[in-house]
Amino acid sequence: DDGKLDVSKIGRVKIILHRPIEGTIKTLTIKRTSTGKWFASFACEIESSLLPENSKVVGIDVGLAKFATLSTGEAIENPRFFKKSEKALAKVQRRFAKEEKGTPDRRFRRKAVALTHEKTANRRKDFAHKLSRNLVNDFGTICFEDLTIKTMVRGNLAKSIHDAAWTQLISFTSNKAECAGRRFVLVNPRNTSKMCSRCGALVEKELSIRVHNCPHCGLSLDRDWNAALNVLRLGLESLGTVPVEAPGFRRGE
Repeated sequence: DDGKLDVSKIGRVKIILHRPIEGTIKTLTIKRTSTGKWFASFACEIESSLLPENSKVVGIDVGLAKFATLSTGEAIENPRFFKKSEKALAKVQRRFAKEEKGTPDRRFRRKAVALTHEKTANRRKDFAHKLSRNLVNDFGTICFEDLTIKTMVRGNLAKSIHDAAWTQLISFTSNKAECAGRRFVLVNPRNTSKMCSRCGALVEKELSIRVHNCPHCGLSLDRDWNAALNVLRLGLESLGTVPVEAPGFRRGE
C-alpha cells in the first residue's frame, strides 16, 4: 500500500514492488542476502496458465563443451559464468586477504567478495530462467537426462560442472512445464553417449572424441547430438508414444 509493506511484528516497510501480486497470498518470506540486500517473497495461489497444445518434442543432452544440445541439432554455447568472473574474484579476494582481521576495511572487502559471487549466481540463474522459458514455449514434450551431479563433480571437471549448473536448468524447466501443461520426462543417462541413435549399437569413445561414428550402420554426427536423439527416444518410450523397439533399431550388446 503506497509503496510500503505492512509486516506483522515489524511494521510498515518501504519496498520496491517488482511486479503486481497475482492470486491469493499464502505466505511471506523475508530474507537478507550475504551482501546486505533484503527481499520479501510472496507465495501465492494462482490458476495455472496452460499454453496451447504443442506436438513438438525435444531431447536435451547437457555438457561442458556445449551447455546443451537439442535433438533438433541446435547447440547452445556454454556461458561459463564463473570462468569469466575468476579474474575479478581473485582480485577482490587478494584485497580481502591483505586487510587486518576485525577492521572495517576487512568487512568492506568481504562484502565485495560476496557481491562478485552474487553477480555470477544471478547471471547463471537468469540464463537458466530464460532458456527454460524458451524450451517450454517451443516444445510440448521435453526430455532430459536424470543426472546425479554428486557422482560427477570429481577431478579436474568439478569446477566446470558446478559452474554449468545443469540441475538448475532442469529444475526450472520442470516447474515451468508443469505450470504450462507441458510433458516433462527424465530418462536414465546410461549409454546415451555411446549408443548409436540409428541402429542402437554401443560405440565406445573417449571424452575427447566429439564425433559419433558408428561402424555398424555408418552414422556420423556430433556426439552430443547423437546423445540428445537417444534422450528423446528414451523419453518417448517412457511415455508410451513410440514402440519400445522402434523399426530399424536394435539395442547394442
